[in-house]
Amino acid sequence: MKIIADQTIPYLKGIVEPYADIQYLPSSQFCPEKIKDAEVLIVRSIDKCNEELLKKSQVKLITTATIGFDHIDINYCDTHGIIWKNAPGCNAASVGQYIGSCLAHTSIRTQTLLAGKTIGIIGAGHVGKEVAKVCKGLGLKVLLNDPPRAEKEGSDHFVTLETIGKEADIITLHTPLNKTGKYATFHLADENFFNKLQRKPWFINAARGSIHQTDALLSAKKTGKISEIILDCWENEPFIDPELLSVTSIATPHIAGFSADGKANATRICLENIEAFYGIHIEGINKISLPIPVNPIIDMDLFKDYRIEQALLSTFNPIRIDEAFRSHPEKFEWFRANYDHPREYRAYSLIHGTPLENKIGKELGFTIL
Repeated sequence: MKIIADQTIPYLKGIVEPYADIQYLPSSQFCPEKIKDAEVLIVRSIDKCNEELLKKSQVKLITTATIGFDHIDINYCDTHGIIWKNAPGCNAASVGQYIGSCLAHTSIRTQTLLAGKTIGIIGAGHVGKEVAKVCKGLGLKVLLNDPPRAEKEGSDHFVTLETIGKEADIITLHTPLNKTGKYATFHLADENFFNKLQRKPWFINAARGSIHQTDALLSAKKTGKISEIILDCWENEPFIDPELLSVTSIATPHIAGFSADGKANATRICLENIEAFYGIHIEGINKISLPIPVNPIIDMDLFKDYRIEQALLSTFNPIRIDEAFRSHPEKFEWFRANYDHPREYRAYSLIHGTPLENKIGKELGFTIL
């Protein structure tokens, strides 16, 4: 088989070569001429798989190393015999880690205790559930909004957007981007959404940029409807709004799901999709290995206060990428392609924690020594 793969997908090179003719391309070269003879595409969210790209190709399978699939024209694929696969849940824990660290940093900066605060999580799929686990570990009251799940499972465990608007001190978005249909999420966070907020919450988007409306978000910040903005996802990426960048508390270039663990999971799922499609066994899947953190042991006695928050920041501190990104926002895609993927909580051990800290750490995935 002939495979074309995005060259920035980690842990892929060397694994599939014994089974296929594989070529690695930068996203800028994903064009009809380059992919026309390929049977399989291994892509990421920047690689737009639409009719223009696919109509004269031999592509039979598209497998994306992402949870989201709005970069794939699924209607075209479904009507032209092209199988497409995403990687559900691959980076859910990574986004949970990102949200935990952003909350930890903002908590310390504003001297606001997280325990006892209420967070509204809009979208309770793979990612939303991981975010909920982290937030519960930090002592937050969690409100879940997920109309598709509420319709299927009953509304007992879910609340409305109106309830989140009234009660949430923090709001975070984790829905897919659906532009049409019963559960459309395009510009879900619009002027009407922000006008209903009553507690001047922190607002977080680590899902898709177009779930919030940029002008409405800017207006909400200027008028005090929200107190903090934490953005990993932006409308019109990679061409982000400079005014919005200037008023964010934490700004990152769509890297929330970019842990080493999440990337390895995504690559593994892509390869498993190829295995299933062709009925083959790819030996190297089980040989994907992850780097060991530079400092895998976190000594809680190094921290005087906000000790759990400091432990989370020891695994991933968003301010490092925030500062670099603010200095060169025009390098949005460069930062994504050259990102130093952090390890998740499970790669770290805590020592000298209190019984409560050890309980929280264990719930989040740390090893307790």
